[in-house]
Amino acid sequence: MNAPQLNRALVLEAPMKIADGAGGYARQWEPLGVLWAELKAGAGREKAETAATLSRVPYRITVRAAPFGAPSRPVAGQRLRDGARIFNIHAVAERDTGGAYLTCHAEEEVSP
Repeated sequence: MNAPQLNRALVLEAPMKIADGAGGYARQWEPLGVLWAELKAGAGREKAETAATLSRVPYRITVRAAPFGAPSRPVAGQRLRDGARIFNIHAVAERDTGGAYLTCHAEEEVSP
């Protein structure tokens, strides 16, 4: 297996619950650090929502592996950010048997 070309700096973000002052919570995203990554897009699809049409593109994002529990190890429910682009992580798996890289199965959602 060829080594991936980690040529994109992405910010790993985790969701946080913040009290909204009215008895509820708002979700805010906390940056955890920068990960160098390789992005590979899959086949996209378009879905009509109530107020807009959303375009969804699946991505396989490869990053260097980190130990379980380390803040630099992505997990499902987190996201990766590239400027205004956001990639929601749905699953994470080891890319190779040596455990040197992880593959994040993510989706970018765009509203045209």
